[in-house]
Amino acid sequence: MYIKKKYPFLTTLKWSKWPLIYGALYTLAITLLHAITGIDIALPYQPISIIGISTAFYLGFKNNSSYDRVWEARKIWGGIVNSSRNLAYGISSFIKGPNAQSIKKELIYRHVAWLTALRYQLRLPREWESDENRIKGVFYPAVSEKFITDLGQELSPYISEAEYDLVDGKANIASQILTIQMNRLQELKDQNYYEDFRHMELFGLVKSIVEEQGKAERIKNFPLPRQYSSAAFWVTVSFAALLPFSMLDILMKEKPFAIWLNIPVSAFIIWIFFLMEKIGTASENPFEGTYNDVPITTIARAIEIDMRQIIDDDNIPEAIKPIEGFLL
Repeated sequence: MYIKKKYPFLTTLKWSKWPLIYGALYTLAITLLHAITGIDIALPYQPISIIGISTAFYLGFKNNSSYDRVWEARKIWGGIVNSSRNLAYGISSFIKGPNAQSIKKELIYRHVAWLTALRYQLRLPREWESDENRIKGVFYPAVSEKFITDLGQELSPYISEAEYDLVDGKANIASQILTIQMNRLQELKDQNYYEDFRHMELFGLVKSIVEEQGKAERIKNFPLPRQYSSAAFWVTVSFAALLPFSMLDILMKEKPFAIWLNIPVSAFIIWIFFLMEKIGTASENPFEGTYNDVPITTIARAIEIDMRQIIDDDNIPEAIKPIEGFLL
């Protein structure tokens, strides 16, 4: 997630330069054909302008749908933040008795392990996701985060090797960790660390966490319907293909040299439309692990800090700081 006021113009241009270049070359060829041969290849601008308006409306629909997915993903992780804090408050307040502090630490650490597993599961690539935003370079900051195959190394500070062996190889490791957590809470209740009422409170908090995980998985595993995404691209291509001909119709009525304005004007308009299309595409999948998605790594670290501070734990990690204006 980019946290500065706005992307620099050169960054935006670098990211979307090819539609501008191809649009200029395409318009140059059309304008040269007209100038050299004298053939009137202009098309009436009125119907093309209607196509342009329709394309803009359709791109607006796609971008709104993409933004809704991003905003829903952020709300889901906001719910995870609240439920996690409430769980930490409940664990800190409810659990009394022998070894209470070590039990609190065990439960909190297991929850952090769940956060880690969920985060990496959401970052697993899907066929419909794009790797374009992972390109690294001056205008593509190297801040994307990919799934690390050795998840055991990531989970080792939070759960025991025996627990990891129980979940390793399962289809949904995060869900399996929550299963272990629920079983452990039941054991503590049976050992009279808290009574039925407080057990039900903790169960309700874990249940809300399960629901938030399901919502996040819904966004991850169900893309923006391909018919909408594909149609937006091809409609934009069709409009871009016709635009230089309609601009000729307008410019031919001006001074003779005015037809050469077709090249910068058409290329700029083509770039604008494809820029809107690319923004929608870049926002479709908020858990890709690129620098335009929801910063779940930063959020997960913030949750870990809050939960561990609630139980007065030590060696708490620092919050993740932005890299070149980006948060993971």
